[in-house]
Amino acid sequence: MSNVLSSLKVVVRPEIAPKPPVLGKRMKMLDKLDMQLEMAECDVAGKPFEAFREKTVKDPESGERKTIRRKYNVRPWYYDSDGHYFLEVRVSGKVIELEKGKPTIDVGDKAKLPEILRLLIDAVEKGELDDFLLPPEKQKPVTDSKSTAKSETAAKSKTTATNTTKTNA
Repeated sequence: MSNVLSSLKVVVRPEIAPKPPVLGKRMKMLDKLDMQLEMAECDVAGKPFEAFREKTVKDPESGERKTIRRKYNVRPWYYDSDGHYFLEVRVSGKVIELEKGKPTIDVGDKAKLPEILRLLIDAVEKGELDDFLLPPEKQKPVTDSKSTAKSETAAKSKTTATNTTKTNA
């Protein structure tokens, strides 16, 4: 080996542990909550809210790829009922129940919306909503050993009955 290479510390490649899937879901939820926060702040200030996505397209004339911004609609997670505001947290387009049978957060005044959304952002960052972000694990169907034994016995008796009738005929 040359002097340059011998000066390097060479090791076996370390095994990299995969990141848990909840981290990606958490980041996605934080992006959605940031968007809702931005929308609520614009709503409180009385300013119009516009959301943009960047899309890469190929120019038909020159053949170059360029990035354009496209406007898209964002549906608010909060709503007004006679001047009183409520907020529903959504995961994959579905409202989640933060407490059993209670999916809605009572915000009260419109000015409190950004504060409540910041609290939710903190909760997601700390992992308090991780149970809602991942789909529930599918449970294996419970098989009752007695019912399967009965059905097997019934099937055997039917087979035996048909065999005896064929031999008698």
